[in-house]
Amino acid sequence: MARRTKNADAVVTGAGSGIGRAVAREIARRGGRVVVADVDDVGAKETVAAIEAAGGEALAVDCDVADLAQVQALHDTALDWLDRPPHLVVNNAGIGAGGKVVGEAPMSEWQRTLGINLWGVINGCHVFVPTLRAAGRGGIINVASAAGFTAAPRMAAYNVSKAGVVSLSETLAAELTGTGVAVTVLCPTFVKTNIFDGDLIDPGAAGLARRIAGIAGFSADRVARTTLDAHDKGRLYVVPQLDAQLLWRTKRLLPAPYTRAAGLLGRFVPDAEPTTPAHQTDQTDQTDQTGATR
Repeated sequence: MARRTKNADAVVTGAGSGIGRAVAREIARRGGRVVVADVDDVGAKETVAAIEAAGGEALAVDCDVADLAQVQALHDTALDWLDRPPHLVVNNAGIGAGGKVVGEAPMSEWQRTLGINLWGVINGCHVFVPTLRAAGRGGIINVASAAGFTAAPRMAAYNVSKAGVVSLSETLAAELTGTGVAVTVLCPTFVKTNIFDGDLIDPGAAGLARRIAGIAGFSADRVARTTLDAHDKGRLYVVPQLDAQLLWRTKRLLPAPYTRAAGLLGRFVPDAEPTTPAHQTDQTDQTDQTGATR
C-alpha cells in the first residue's frame, strides 16, 4: 500500500470545522504540513492552533472557494509556504441546502449551493491538478455526499451539486491514469458536523437530519481516517457508512422502485415554511457565495 497520506504536504479547503478540520488534523498527525483554507478565518486559525498544539505545522488562509481568483491565490500561497507542490489537495468546502421542492426553492439557493459545493471543487481541480500532474505525483480528494446518488426529495440543489462532484472525480480519475496522481471521492451520509446549521436548510428538515446524525452518524474524525486510508489504497470511491452502501446498491439494482420509495419517504419530512414560488421571485437575485464548511 502506497502511503500517500504519510508525511504529505496538503491543502484542505473548508478546514475551519467539520470533516475539513478532521482531515487537516489527521494529515498533520501522519506527519504532514497543512494549508488550512476556509472563508471562516476564526475557524481556520482554531484548526491551525489545534495542529500546532499537537506538534504539527499548519498555515491558515482565508479563501472563498467559489471565487476562482481566491483559489488561485490559495495555490500560490501554498506553493510559497510549502516551498514545493503539495502532495494532497482536499476539496472539502461546502454548505447544506434543502427543505423545498423544485420550483419553490429560490434561484438564489441554487446559485449559492452550486457556487460553493460544485464550482468550489471545479475551481480547486482547475487550479491544482496541472501542478500535481507536472509534479508526477500526489492526490486529489473531493468531498461529495451520498446525496449525489441517493437523490432524496427536497434537496435538489444539494443533490445536483454533489452528483457533479462525483462525476468530476470520475472524469479526473480517468484523465490522470498513469500520471502518478490519484483521485478519491468521499460520499458519506450523516456525519456529526455543523452542516445542518446552514441558513439554506429549512429548520424542520435540519432538525430531523440533526437527530438522525446524533443517533447514527459517524464522527468527522472517523470519516477522515477512513477516507485517507482509502486514498492510500488507491480507491476511487469512499462510501463509509452501511446505509449509503445499501442505498447505492439498491438504486443500481432497482432504480424505478427506489425512486418511488424515496418519494413516499420524502413526505415524512416536515413541510418547509411557505414561500413565494421561485418563478415569481427576482431571477437575478445573487447572494454571497461563501465557502462555508461541511
